[in-house]
Amino acid sequence: MREQYRPRDGGLLESDLAPDPMRQFGRWFAQAARPGSPLAEPNAMVVATADPSGRPASRTVLLKSFDAAGFVFYTNYGSRKAQDIAANPQVALLFPWHPMSRQVHVSGTAVRTSREETAAYFRSRPHGSQLGAWASAQSSVIASREELDAQYAELLRRHPPGSEVPVPPHWGGFRVAPESVEFWQGRENRLHDRLRYVRTPKAWRIERLSP
Repeated sequence: MREQYRPRDGGLLESDLAPDPMRQFGRWFAQAARPGSPLAEPNAMVVATADPSGRPASRTVLLKSFDAAGFVFYTNYGSRKAQDIAANPQVALLFPWHPMSRQVHVSGTAVRTSREETAAYFRSRPHGSQLGAWASAQSSVIASREELDAQYAELLRRHPPGSEVPVPPHWGGFRVAPESVEFWQGRENRLHDRLRYVRTPKAWRIERLSP
């Protein structure tokens, strides 16, 4: 199984880049999310963490927002990823945009979003997703699917559509503040372009990595 990468928009040169990685990510994300994009969920990203013993874990979550401060996703604070972050806030993100022959690699530090920001996002979610945040004790062992469905049904009885669902205290966001961001563009003969932003005390440094 082998594919020759021939990017439609050409390669990636230093002169193509924005001054900082979040603006550059915004450019690539806009291309990934535009109508007709080959990506089904351009905001899907892999979050990698490690527990206190150093054992790694990764899972796919959805990016919900990004700004100059970093990348935001939401989760149950009792989940495996949240427990890992509590012990070791250093995380890695990966956006695997393979149909575009692109990847974005992020290394940074995760911090919780404010309760105000969490509440604002929670209220923007569909009613069913709001109930789901209450119904699921994420990453915990449960006896059966029926148990989960029964918990959801009880919540639906208590909070029917149109009613306000309170924000779960055990649920919220993390913002990953980047320390390095690599933009990977596939090229022919495995001679890919890899341009990485590295945070320094004064500015972002851009360096090219050998493929």
